[in-house]
Amino acid sequence: MISEAQFQNELKLIIENGIREDVGDGDHSSLACIPADAQGKAKLLVKEDGLIAGVEFAKMIFNYVDPKLQIETFIQDGTPVKYGDVVFHVTGSSQSILKSERLVLNAMQRMSAIATKTKFFADLLEGTKTKVLDTRKTTPGIRAIEKWAVKIGGGENHRFALYDMVMLKDNHIDFAGGITKAIDKTTSYLKENNLDLKVIVEARNLDEIKEILQSDSIHRILIDNFNFEDTKTAVALIGDKCQTESSGNINEKTIRNYAECGVDYISSGALTHSVYNMDLSLKAI
Repeated sequence: MISEAQFQNELKLIIENGIREDVGDGDHSSLACIPADAQGKAKLLVKEDGLIAGVEFAKMIFNYVDPKLQIETFIQDGTPVKYGDVVFHVTGSSQSILKSERLVLNAMQRMSAIATKTKFFADLLEGTKTKVLDTRKTTPGIRAIEKWAVKIGGGENHRFALYDMVMLKDNHIDFAGGITKAIDKTTSYLKENNLDLKVIVEARNLDEIKEILQSDSIHRILIDNFNFEDTKTAVALIGDKCQTESSGNINEKTIRNYAECGVDYISSGALTHSVYNMDLSLKAI
């Protein structure tokens, strides 16, 4: 996984790019009618039940725009909220508050939706050993905050990107000429380049599971698009030789059944690619 320093840099880039995109050469609406020295106060208002996420990220945005802005927090990240709740107050320059508003709302609405869905999935797994994972099926440019939201919702992060873990999927295997060749080439590549990366290999059937198990350098086997019975068989074959992960069109109706097959993880792209933003607003008070 990426380091904390790398992750913080990703957050910084999101904020810088978000403000560049939204503000450009100036918030002319505010500049036109609000004095530069005007002071104001606003509240973050919840307009839909769910799990709040993005409070700490909002603080980073406000601080980037204007370090003099003061935030009084009433509800922390990961807390269930209901319609009418007030998450925080922000006080200071009215122009700065308005300059920050859209990026704060866009981020928090998206993060809260992801955290809420992740919490729903994680609750379905309660009582099993299985953890729910995100994927790289994220919104381009804001992956860091989407994966942060998954963690807030009680899920776990998969690899962040192509550079922090090796994942040999069907296309890699087919282009390489088969599973064994793909694994051998990967092992040599990592050694030659002095890279310490974990290796996950996707299996499409039980025969491929058996072939993958011939190698002792595999961190996890991705049991992809298996039915329940074959998943149970795969888990039994793998035993404690490496970690197990199920994926492939798993939804709220089937996730519990896959967990009860004994897999360590279930990955779901739906955590980040199939959510509707939670309704929040920033209102002057």
